Amino acid sequence: MDIEQSVKRKIRTPYDFEFLAGVIWERLHENISPTTLKRLWGYIEGADTTRRTTLCLLSQFLGFADWEAYVASLATRTDIESAAFEGEGVHIDDLKKGDRVEVTWLPNRRCVFRYEGDAHFTIEEAENAKLHAGDSFDAVCFIIGKPMYLDNVHGASYVAGSKNGLNSVKKL
Repeated sequence: MDIEQSVKRKIRTPYDFEFLAGVIWERLHENISPTTLKRLWGYIEGADTTRRTTLCLLSQFLGFADWEAYVASLATRTDIESAAFEGEGVHIDDLKKGDRVEVTWLPNRRCVFRYEGDAHFTIEEAENAKLHAGDSFDAVCFIIGKPMYLDNVHGASYVAGSKNGLNSVKKL
């Protein structure tokens, strides 16, 4: 994870989350609670809907203007690109309008999305997830083993698979 690389430390224990909250304060003079960080890392439940302001703060911590700039940067990174383009995921550059993508994540979640163009998707099927058929969102990629970050889901951001990432991703 980029934040762990930035602080040169794995974030795994309650002390690590306290440490990270302190480093964020030192760099940005912004507060983010260790509990919020625990949710994002999947250490505790509740990261299904993360506020955009929290994602923007973490993106700024990494040197980006906001969440959208960070997500856009993922599309051009070579360390992610090889995983995303060699059968390990799907990127919007691989899709045309009307294409469908199926993703799964733990414990037994499954969704099918239809690509609408311009990084916008509509959910066609949702099983055992907080997402629902008919919902729409923005995203640029879906990568096996990485969390799925969706933006503009009912005006909020959504993270799925925050602890273990996606189990499968396939273009239907």
